[in-house]
Formats: sequence, structure tokens, C-alpha cells
Amino acid sequence: MAFRKTRRSKEVLANMRSARDANRMDSPAPEYPPELPELRRRIIIQDFDFGERIHTLDLYRTNRVDCYRVVADGVPWKKRMGWSRILAGLRKSMPRVSAAD
Repeated sequence: MAFRKTRRSKEVLANMRSARDANRMDSPAPEYPPELPELRRRIIIQDFDFGERIHTLDLYRTNRVDCYRVVADGVPWKKRMGWSRILAGLRKSMPRVSAAD
């Protein structure tokens, strides 16, 4: 069961709300971070093992600051990845080469 509010308590609450709103409107606007560019990072990998090959990873902006939309050599790789998943994918995609004795 809800309690009945008196006219005096309603007036006090209304005064408190109006004072809070007036204080908020008088203060300066909050500073928002700058809009991030669409292409945020580019990773270029030069592979000299079997002739010179160049791979390019373009990391694009997503709705999260710490994640990227990854495009590898013009082909979409993953929709949204963080740094650790990107580096793990690079590690797995690069072939191992035996050392020459």
C-alpha cells in the first residue's frame, strides 16, 4: 500500500527538483570525447620468407572504443575484435617455417 503524500511534501519535492534542474542548466556543458575517425589503425606486415609479400590489416571504428572491425587485404575478416583476438589471429594465420641448419 502506497503512502499518501501531503501537499507540503509535494511542494518541497517540486522545489528540490526545480533547484536541481536550475543548477544543472547553469553549470557548463560536459566535455564529450572527440568523434573517432572511421579508419582507426592500419597494420602492415611484410613477409620475406617466400619472396616479399605485404599484408594489410585495416582496423575500423565500431560502437565500442576497444574493439575494431577488421579488414585483411580488402576482405572482411571479423566483425568486431579486440587487440588480443587480432594478435592471436595473426599468430595463427602466419605459417611456421623451420630454421635452416
